[in-house]
Amino acid sequence: MSMLKNNPVTGARYLLRGLLLIQKPGIRQYVLIPIVINTLLFSLLIWFGTNQFNHLVEWILPTWLEWLEWFLWPLFAVTASIIVFFTFIQIGNFIGAPFNSLLAEAVERHLKGHRLQETRAWRKMTAHLWPSLLSEWRKIIYFISRGIPLLVLFIIPVVNVIAPLIWMGFSAWILALEYADYPMENHGILFADQRDILKEKPLMVFGFGSAALFLMAIPFVNFLVIPSAVAGATAMWIEQFSKAY
Repeated sequence: MSMLKNNPVTGARYLLRGLLLIQKPGIRQYVLIPIVINTLLFSLLIWFGTNQFNHLVEWILPTWLEWLEWFLWPLFAVTASIIVFFTFIQIGNFIGAPFNSLLAEAVERHLKGHRLQETRAWRKMTAHLWPSLLSEWRKIIYFISRGIPLLVLFIIPVVNVIAPLIWMGFSAWILALEYADYPMENHGILFADQRDILKEKPLMVFGFGSAALFLMAIPFVNFLVIPSAVAGATAMWIEQFSKAY
């Protein structure tokens, strides 16, 4: 029975379940604020980048080369999408960290049939603001310390053929670890112990992280991925891991 649960499809379903959970009364209020902040922030960054690139093109290209704009703009769009994708994950998680802890708590209470005390919850977020941000820094450092060595694989002959697959697997693991952190941290489980817990069902965790990675690459949909992943990871923690801890 445990083997049936430890599969990628089960993990991916938890992410989709999270999308439904964040729409529940008493939960969606913790989703709205970080989504609004992230939407405004990245809309501003995209507007600023587009405006600056337009000025750059006008300054660099002489009149007789204006036809090159048809090539440069698609190139800019692709490059900007890649940059936004990677920065969105880190900045979005950092901004949403204090709210995500509350979101995980609200989802857990909902799944267990407990009533959420809203006033107490918001006070808790204020008290745990800096610890939440420090926790995000620890995760970013973990990602960088392991991600940079993996990037070296892209320049090694022969190995670079499979480097993208290794990177995708690593990214899926990082995303699963990122969002499962919130419900486990609410129970006092340290970051190092969280990694050991998730390794107990690697295929399921990989499926969850891969689904999050795929949806993160879709513009505008990615704004819903973070809260959905937090909610889904909370459900996964309760049903798959918490009984042993």
